[in-house]
Amino acid sequence: MRSVVWLTSMLAIAGALAGCNDTTAPRDRVPPAAPRGVYSVTGDHKVYLHWLPNTEPDLAGYRIYQSPCASGPDCPYDEIGVTNATEFTVTGLGNGQTRYFDVAAFDRNGNESEPTAEEVFDTPRPEGFDQPLTDATTTPATSGWDFSDYVVRAADDQAVDIYYARSGNVDRMIAPFVDTEIQDAGYASTLDAVDFAPTSGWAPSGTVELVAGHCYVVRTQDGHYAKFRVTSFGPGRVVMDWAYQVDPGNRELKARPAHSEAGRVRRPLALAR
Repeated sequence: MRSVVWLTSMLAIAGALAGCNDTTAPRDRVPPAAPRGVYSVTGDHKVYLHWLPNTEPDLAGYRIYQSPCASGPDCPYDEIGVTNATEFTVTGLGNGQTRYFDVAAFDRNGNESEPTAEEVFDTPRPEGFDQPLTDATTTPATSGWDFSDYVVRAADDQAVDIYYARSGNVDRMIAPFVDTEIQDAGYASTLDAVDFAPTSGWAPSGTVELVAGHCYVVRTQDGHYAKFRVTSFGPGRVVMDWAYQVDPGNRELKARPAHSEAGRVRRPLALAR
């Protein structure tokens, strides 16, 4: 009888111990931290988003959200993509239309972070590459550039924004009208390395010396901002990449208004010769 009692007691203890181990771990409900350092780079019908990586060991990826306005009940942020990288390209955007973006991190249990603390917005703009301009001292008819219409013009055309001229072994880009400003933004590895136009620092003469690899910023006659990057020089020409912000006054780099009958006022300089 004692052996039966002992066996029964041992089975009861074993059952109790097994019950102690039969617990379910609580579900992880802690979300990752909000992504940090989110910034955008303006493109042509697109925006490039970048951010710093999260460090949570159970991180699964990031969700990208977009809205036509910054905040409020009438500004829903719709999910537009998911990635496990720290960059995302938003495509299919309209040039000149500002969009707002949020990035949120999520983990393997589906917990999602708060959106990024930064207010990230961008306005896509048109751009072009490998555009040649000829030397105004020899071929003025194809030396100028009109940012708003994206076309080559003559140096003396009323619609020209800038034109190229070489004089005394120096290559220059000239903004011939006083309603247009230009400045050298320095060396940049790509056109997008300069993503925001300054508000000061314009060349008083409206002329800058051109250097291969340098980016330059232009404020056009109708309050738009543009930029170009010199990629190379050839016999009697310069080759550039360019971008133009169609949203007036937007420094993130409309149709040009009609010119008045009086015409634009030229700076007191002649075509370089």
